[in-house]
Amino acid sequence: MTGFGSAVVEYQTKKFTFEIKSLNSKQLDLSVRVPAAYRSLELDMRNEIAPILERGKAEMNMYVENTAAESTAQLNIPVMADYKKQIEQMSAALSIPLPDDWYSVLLRFPDTVKSDVTGEIGDEERAAILEGVRKATGALMEYREVEGKKLEAFFTSRISHISDLLGQVAPYETERLVKIRARIEDGLASIPKAEYDKGRLEQEMIFYIEKLDINEEKQRLRQHLDYFMETLHGPKGQGKKLGFISQEMGREINTLGSKSNHAEMQILVVKMKDELEQIKEQVLNAM
Repeated sequence: MTGFGSAVVEYQTKKFTFEIKSLNSKQLDLSVRVPAAYRSLELDMRNEIAPILERGKAEMNMYVENTAAESTAQLNIPVMADYKKQIEQMSAALSIPLPDDWYSVLLRFPDTVKSDVTGEIGDEERAAILEGVRKATGALMEYREVEGKKLEAFFTSRISHISDLLGQVAPYETERLVKIRARIEDGLASIPKAEYDKGRLEQEMIFYIEKLDINEEKQRLRQHLDYFMETLHGPKGQGKKLGFISQEMGREINTLGSKSNHAEMQILVVKMKDELEQIKEQVLNAM
């Protein structure tokens, strides 16, 4: 599920900002971007994030700012020049405009600011950094939770609408069969001097009407609706399963439409298809 989270922690004269965002994906695809001086912590950061996210295409960015009154930090101009050159090449190759604010764009890239202060990362600094990673990841999960509840309410509403539409089919069924029978009899009556075995006609009409019977389709569709809701309220990570169930719902709705032979029933089928298409679109956000 898509989401975004951020956190800020401070340690001595340093301010660490963490931003993490995720998109839909069946497996976990995690990208971590940190300043060169902190790359030794990348594996620790991944180990903090991966068990919580479980899946999704995620990207985490870490930014460091020196908050001391006097800073030994300097702009790494050669690196910034190289970034600028690459962006200009990308602009020409992809026919997209150059950024209006070069400063904000370039300063967001790693290693554009260098410091004369070097040294190993101490345990306390490491703990502060990993705490920031956990806070950003937690904020992302809270975002996902809110979006998940919205998605659940959306699915519940759509399934309820399909169920209501299915319930509206019943009043037209008897009328539909009567009209089909009358249409066949009128057709035969319009043929001059037509002779036919009424007993055989009755058998053929029963056979034809049985082929148009939709009770099984209605029953299966109802079962699929119930199973969708059962899966929705079950364990997390069932997006793929919801997609399969929605496909089965589509098959039953299509069969209802092909068998209906009734204008009002066709309208109900079209409305059910519209509700189902909305479900299929949003199921992708649950995968």
